[in-house]
Amino acid sequence: MNYYALIYDLVPDYLQRRGQVRDVHLKLAEEYHQRGELLLAGAFTEPTDRALLVFRTSGVGPIEEFIRKDPYVKNKLVAKWEIRPWTVVIGK
Repeated sequence: MNYYALIYDLVPDYLQRRGQVRDVHLKLAEEYHQRGELLLAGAFTEPTDRALLVFRTSGVGPIEEFIRKDPYVKNKLVAKWEIRPWTVVIGK
């Protein structure tokens, strides 16, 4: 299993628009968390311009599936995204 960081670049009015789809986004994230694939997720603040989701999977397939299903992406709250392999040195 490998670690991956999914980095979302959020649109400027993300905070104003996310309420419409936030519950669906959180439900999707919880599904991946319950399966053990999504370990941590949240938005950066001051400014709220990016979000970081940390996955542990055998490859990028489940992450790409998450992106396709994510209402934040579908509703254009995410300007762009990037998947980065992440080498964990300290921690589990």
